Amino acid sequence: MIRCPECSTEIDVDEDEVEEGEILSCPECESELEVSQTHPVHLNLISDDLDEEDDEEDDEEDEEDEEEDEEEEDEEDDKDEE
Repeated sequence: MIRCPECSTEIDVDEDEVEEGEILSCPECESELEVSQTHPVHLNLISDDLDEEDDEEDDEEDEEDEEEDEEEEDEEDDKDEE
């Protein structure tokens, strides 16, 4: 029996049935866990920081796209006024 590194819930994992690098999910907190060792089984929490960084980059790109769209609309409005 091993424990989730995030919430300490016991997770029933048979070391003969998992492979190193396999991704498991904690049944309690739903954290993604990577099998870093199989004999004995050791789990590492997959950091949400990477997901948050990706989300922040996506948000920045969305903001840039919106600004470009607004600039294009302004230019079109200026042409229509002439």
